[in-house]
Amino acid sequence: MPDPSEPPLCPLCLRPIPPDVPQSLHHLVPRLKGGARGATVLLHHICHKELHARFTEAELARSFSTVEALRASDRLRPFLEWVARRPPGFLSRVPGGPRRR
Repeated sequence: MPDPSEPPLCPLCLRPIPPDVPQSLHHLVPRLKGGARGATVLLHHICHKELHARFTEAELARSFSTVEALRASDRLRPFLEWVARRPPGFLSRVPGGPRRR
């Protein structure tokens, strides 16, 4: 059982999620693709934003509906390696829109 005094771990980057850092619930199957009542995971907001920048809703529903599939993705691996070197409270202030898919 997890220690309630310890911050939860982001299942994508495996860094702690401090209480003062933006965080998001990610629906493993997107709500628009039938996952409104499905499983969710707590992520750093930066990790959540990156998922939606790299994958379409259809791709998330069809091929990336588990944390394991997301972590194994060649498209997400560079981000995960990069963000793993950042402190748990790291926030990206870089402006810009969605990345090319």
